[in-house]
Amino acid sequence: MIQGIGASKGYGVGTIVRIEETDLSFEDKKITDVDAEVARFQKAVEDFTEKTMDMAAKMREQVGEKEAEILEGHVIMVSDPAMADEVTNQIKDGTCAERALWNVCDMFIQIFSMAEDELTNQRVTDVQDMRNRLLKILLGKEEVDISQVPKGTILAARDLTPSMTVGLHKENVVGILTEVGGKTSHSAILARALEIPAVLSIPDIMQTVKDGQEVALDGDLGVVILDPSEEEKAEYHAKREQYVKEKEALRALVGKPTITADGKQVELVCNIGKPQDSDMVLERDGEGVGLFRTEFLFMDRTNTPSEEEQFQAYKQVAETMQGKPVIIRTLDVGGDKEIPYLNLEKEDNPFLGYRAIRVCLKQKDLYRAQLRALLRASAYGDIRIMVPMVTCLDELRQVKEILGELMKELDQEQIAYNKEIKVGIMVETPAASLMADLLAKEADFFSIGTNDLTQYTMVVDRGNAQVAYLYSAYNPAVLRSIAHVIACGNKAGIPVGMCGEAAADEKLIPLLLAYGLDEFSVSATSVLATRNTIAKWTIEEAKALAKEVEGLGTREEVEQLLEQRKK
Repeated sequence: MIQGIGASKGYGVGTIVRIEETDLSFEDKKITDVDAEVARFQKAVEDFTEKTMDMAAKMREQVGEKEAEILEGHVIMVSDPAMADEVTNQIKDGTCAERALWNVCDMFIQIFSMAEDELTNQRVTDVQDMRNRLLKILLGKEEVDISQVPKGTILAARDLTPSMTVGLHKENVVGILTEVGGKTSHSAILARALEIPAVLSIPDIMQTVKDGQEVALDGDLGVVILDPSEEEKAEYHAKREQYVKEKEALRALVGKPTITADGKQVELVCNIGKPQDSDMVLERDGEGVGLFRTEFLFMDRTNTPSEEEQFQAYKQVAETMQGKPVIIRTLDVGGDKEIPYLNLEKEDNPFLGYRAIRVCLKQKDLYRAQLRALLRASAYGDIRIMVPMVTCLDELRQVKEILGELMKELDQEQIAYNKEIKVGIMVETPAASLMADLLAKEADFFSIGTNDLTQYTMVVDRGNAQVAYLYSAYNPAVLRSIAHVIACGNKAGIPVGMCGEAAADEKLIPLLLAYGLDEFSVSATSVLATRNTIAKWTIEEAKALAKEVEGLGTREEVEQLLEQRKK
């Protein structure tokens, strides 16, 4: 048995087809005819753009909008002057196109690799995929084609890039195995969109398996069995059939309210990173947007997005959601989210330093542009503003003061906006948790960010493998913090949501119901499964379970009990 990261749920039994990486070695030669070499590079970019847009169109038709945008992002990247001009300049200095491309891409890879956030790290894969495909064009090499793999195939690759999956017939592929990637990587996103079970981050999988070898895999637990016995194959086939039946049953929940078994209704909304993601919210029956991460509007570019650009993005989401609530988090930069053009100084401990609201309140012009854009967009839907990384009342009050000034400006300019716009905070620091009763008197809503709340409460760097065992929302200290925040919000009469990973955890959901959580914000793909879990519990049952958990002192004890009580 081999252990990896379960990245796309489901079970698969099939035979291995290995996807070998193309040899991209090249002669690092000095160029004398620089004009011809520049023209060769520009022709390669043109070919790349044409092929990639064709791929994106196929991806949009076969998989979905979000996945197509990954490929379209590669075109934007290669067209960015910060990249294209630097490659051209190096060629003009006598460097061959292949080396110039490699050098410039390597610079961007290093920048993105420094971030500890997996979403930012994913840009490393984007740059690598774009670079490798451009190199293939320059070297006259063919793209990898996996469209013809036979039925019952389990794909094994170092990484499964978006360009590889174009034309893939998902009915022929029963599993995916890769050496790299995590739950938020493109491999994982694509696998989930294609509804193919996947286990990622398996060390040396390409050296471990061979073509034609039989394999069974569990895409939830991240388990891979090589050369399974007849009994094991039968077990995994049965699990696969049961999983398919359960997925079919979930479709019956489309259009249904999100209610507990005894009739208590809660909100089930979605986390998004780009305006286009709002389409997926509606497709997957989300009841609104609980978190729009606006920092992604600021990434993958060389300058700050203008007020107008931001306005159009926020307006698009508001209009798409057709009156459903849209909670938009103001810029959360710093920590593990690096935006080079903001010129933030390197810090020894960025998670405890200059990030999120601290940056925004110091860079007022940057923040005012975002808040003006949000106010203007609020005329087109139920937009709500959420302030990240709050540690004291002063920060919330300063945001409200700036908003008050901007409202006066918009009134003078006769620009429409929602004069009753709601302003809430993310509760993701121990300080905000301890001050929740006071913050609840001045915030219109709370949203608990369990990822950072867990990290800060347990004093653990979630990217550090040495202390990763401490990073768990099952820890009694974290659960007590969550319960306290919800209780303070309930007492003050303001809604309390959760937008961290814990909101979709089927073991934790009954505890959150018992504590009185009003809103669950999850990924669009988790909506129906979360609705299904909520529907299994009465509030009385959930409170009885919470009472049992209350007396437990370790993460292991909590997790074990919740696993036993899982419905």
